[in-house]
Amino acid sequence: MFSLSNMPSTTTVFSAYSSLTASSMLVRAVVNEVKGILNLFIPEAIQRKIVSKLGALYGHPNSELILIINENNGCTINEMYEASKAYLRTKVASPSLARLAVSKHQREKNLTVTAEKDQDIVEVFEGVQVKWRLICIDNDSGSNRREEQKYYELSFHKQFKTIVLGSYLPYVLRRSKEIKEENRSLKLYSLGFYGDDDNGVWGSTNLNHPSTFDTLAMDTNLKKEVLEDLDRFVKRREFYKRVGKPWKRGYLLYGPPGTGKSSLIAAMANYLNFNIYDLELANVFSNSELRRLLVATRNRSILVIEDIDCSVELKDRATSDGPSDRDSQLTLSGLLNFIDGLWSSCGDERIIVFTTNYKDRLDPALLRPGRMDMHIHMSYCTPCGFKLLASNYLQIQSDPCFKEIENLIKNVNVTPAEIAEELMKSDDVRTSLEGLINFLQKKKTEPCDKSRAERKKEDHRVAEKQKTTNKKEKKRKQAGYKKETTGKKSTKKTR
Repeated sequence: MFSLSNMPSTTTVFSAYSSLTASSMLVRAVVNEVKGILNLFIPEAIQRKIVSKLGALYGHPNSELILIINENNGCTINEMYEASKAYLRTKVASPSLARLAVSKHQREKNLTVTAEKDQDIVEVFEGVQVKWRLICIDNDSGSNRREEQKYYELSFHKQFKTIVLGSYLPYVLRRSKEIKEENRSLKLYSLGFYGDDDNGVWGSTNLNHPSTFDTLAMDTNLKKEVLEDLDRFVKRREFYKRVGKPWKRGYLLYGPPGTGKSSLIAAMANYLNFNIYDLELANVFSNSELRRLLVATRNRSILVIEDIDCSVELKDRATSDGPSDRDSQLTLSGLLNFIDGLWSSCGDERIIVFTTNYKDRLDPALLRPGRMDMHIHMSYCTPCGFKLLASNYLQIQSDPCFKEIENLIKNVNVTPAEIAEELMKSDDVRTSLEGLINFLQKKKTEPCDKSRAERKKEDHRVAEKQKTTNKKEKKRKQAGYKKETTGKKSTKKTR
């Protein structure tokens, strides 16, 4: 029977409560300390695996399923990773986030806010709770190059696997494409690690080149042909599939320095909204490396190789030492396969642009249709080009000086860059035009001396090229003689 005399005193109750509270605080401190030590020595991903295995061992199987979305899919970019990255940038308002990374690029108005690594982004899709986490692991490769493995973990209850794979991830892909189109900024890629969007061996920065087809000082009819060709290309996905050709197009831009080849490339990128990959062949040492670089580029892009005639000396197919050497060095054969071989089909909607000042120096194999489909001659400035430059730089459509300037341009080889430089020398229209007239008249009196200098320079180039060819021929003969001598000696020993 219950008796009041058996009840503990108030002092005893408070004493017991204090002891219990102190014990719980001690346990909590110990747990936090242990967790801190574990986090210091054992990566969190491994900790979760250990907990999962222990739960299954003691009869409490983990009901959570984790999908791993790696940054790269072999040698190529994982489209799902890129889509996840773009999609999760819109989820930075999640209350589960404690740390955010904020950045801003030049010429951009808005801040870029992203979630830091090792943080959970939780959202609900069609009644299903999913949790995202970015994992970054530094790999010590023993070299100076930064190697970091990145992947997303997407976790949810196992019973919702069909919904996540069949509905949620396709939704992320669709939504990411919409986000990219809304916030798309052109990128200029080059070999190296810099900028905000490192993509394997390619580093990038924002492309803010202002060149457009409206500002290009080139022949009006030629400009129209280029625009029509670009429009046909981007609309022909099904056409290329039907005829059995990779969806790509090659352009050769050739002409004297200063005629606007680089400006045309930038105008093409701005017109099509394509990224640019600037490839210097001098930094590529083998055919296998060239293929790896091609596979790492993205669709809807322009691959540019400028001054291809002098960027690197390519060995032709006839002088290759043998099949074993072809992948260990950069050869003409490797470049041709890169442009038009099986590897050129690794991607869609791509444009390849070569530029050169001297078209006649290029191997004919590079120039045929299927490799360089359209040859665009960037010529010296024409009267039509001058009028466009005057409109752009001086904001005038006509002037009494125009007739004299146009007559001089017809008889003088002058580049758009030279005319633009003269028009920039003064803010006064009259002073600029008179200065241009004086420049053209002076240039008109120099052709004889210049042609002699150019001929001398060309003769020197031909002589140097012949010396290089003779050295190669001598080395090949010496190598052949050594092989023959070695063969004779081994035959004697056998006898």
